[in-house]
Formats: sequence, C-alpha cells, structure tokens
Amino acid sequence: HSYYELKREVLGVERLHMYDLYTPLISELDRKYGYDEAVDEVLESVKLFGDEYYNALESGLKTRGWVDVYPSRGKRGGAFSSASPETEPYILLNYTDTFNDVSTLAHEAGHSMHSWFSNKYNEPHNSRYTIFVAEVASTVNELLLAKRKLRSTSSREEKLFILNELMETYKSTLFRQTMFAEFERDMHKKNESGEPITRDLLCKHYYKLICRYFGGKVSKDKEISYEWMRIPHFYSSFYVYKYATCISAASAIVKRIESEGESYVKKYIEFLKCGDSKSPLDSLLVADIDMTNPDVVNAAIEDFEDTIKQFRELWKEAR
Repeated sequence: HSYYELKREVLGVERLHMYDLYTPLISELDRKYGYDEAVDEVLESVKLFGDEYYNALESGLKTRGWVDVYPSRGKRGGAFSSASPETEPYILLNYTDTFNDVSTLAHEAGHSMHSWFSNKYNEPHNSRYTIFVAEVASTVNELLLAKRKLRSTSSREEKLFILNELMETYKSTLFRQTMFAEFERDMHKKNESGEPITRDLLCKHYYKLICRYFGGKVSKDKEISYEWMRIPHFYSSFYVYKYATCISAASAIVKRIESEGESYVKKYIEFLKCGDSKSPLDSLLVADIDMTNPDVVNAAIEDFEDTIKQFRELWKEAR
C-alpha cells in the first residue's frame, strides 16, 4: 500500500485508479545497450558463481548459439528459455537495446543455467526441476544484475529507473501473484464443495480480493472485477503461486551471496544441480533456504519496503 501511495505522489494524481498502476514512474532510459554489451553485463553479474557456471554461459552466449536475439517477421513475442537432456538450453529473445532487455537476458540465462546444471548432473528422468523452483535461478540473476548496476552507476536517472523496475517486480511477483493464487485456491475449494461456479461468483470474489490487496486509497473501478478472465495462468491450474515462492527464495539467496560470498555460492550451485532428484523443498534446503519458515517470505517483503524507501529518497533529491 505504501508503494501505491508513492506511485500516486510521483504521478501527481489526486487519486490512483487501477488503470494507473501500469504507468511507469520513470520512462525508458535514453541509454541503449547493444546486445554484445548486454552479454558482458550479464556475464559480469554472474562471475561470482565460479568458472563452471561462467564458462558454460559465456560459451553459450558467445559461441554456441544459444540465443535467437532480435525480433523478426513471424517470430513470437516475449522471451523464454527451453532445454531438454539432449539439447542445449536455447533462449528466445526479442532484443531492442533497452535495459529491460538486458535484465530479460539475465533472467533467461538464469533459466538456461539451471537447466544446464540439472541436465549435466542428473539422469534424464530427474533432469527437469519443478515449477516450485522454476523462477529461482532466473530471479537471482535479475536481482544480482540490478543490485550491481545500482552500485556501479553514478546516474540518478538510471538508479531511479532500476529501483522502479525492482519495485514493479516485487509488486507484480510477490503480491499480485499471491492474490491470483488466493483467488484460484478459493474457486477450486468452492468447486470441490459442490458450489456452482458462475461468472458472477468469480467476478464478485475477484473484486473482493482486489479491495483487500490494493487497499482503500486505490480506486477500484467496477470493470476490474472482470480481469480474472484474461489471466492465462488461471487456465493452467496451480501455476501462479510459484512466482511468489520463487522471488522469496531468490531474495534470500541474493542476500546470502552478498553477505557470505564464495562459501554460500557453492551451496547455491549445488541447488542448481538438484534437478528433480530431490523434492523442491529439499532442493532449496541444499542452499539453506527453508520455505516452511515464514521468515523467507517476510524478508522478501522487507526487501520490497527497502526498495520503496530508496526510490522515495532519491526521487525527493531529484525534485
């Protein structure tokens, strides 16, 4: 709710509406990143993972052709990484020289290296990790890139832009996806109890959750009650919750990496090697992350709060 209040202040509106939430607080940076520069930025961010990780990723990005880089006619939009025990972990991008594209490359490279380690250290039937941990390695890379750039850049505009991206990541991944998961859980419970699932029931319950999660200072226009219809993840049951589990685990991992260095990095790499040979909870325990402990999620919320404070202080200085 403090993030929404900050957004209202920065946008200069008397009252924030739901349709204002997607307005960026900082417009896209003028700074352009060529693809080769983006590769170097990503490799610099993951250098701390050691030679095996770094050399495999460098080879994949620079010589082994892992990445379909630029938009082209007939190419699907977005970005993803895909691998199997018999193939390289290939990445699809639609790269357009923005910092967001650099961050996307870091994210997808995290997926690819998770797949690379899982495939290398497991038999094929144990080489695919589950969705509970599927966004951990990608988000770790994304956070490491953002934090390294915040430390290295002297540009206030770039710092504000990166902080804004981090706030959006926490808002969208930690809070919004949890709201989605609660909605999905509740609707399945009603279905299991024999209650008819109607459009009106879905809209009413979704609107109730919107009111709870967005607070009293955001105007909830009645049309938002239909938003659930367009969320594609609801048509793949029990998928959305993992975004929140993964950003919570990733935040904890990045903190441990920054505070403990090489001794902890070894544990993180062992986690990447687990694949499906352990349950997702047990594989995270290899990296000393106990997802049964609420402190992991609470610490991610604190990271979000700290990012809001950093943005607010820097924004006030820039006014």
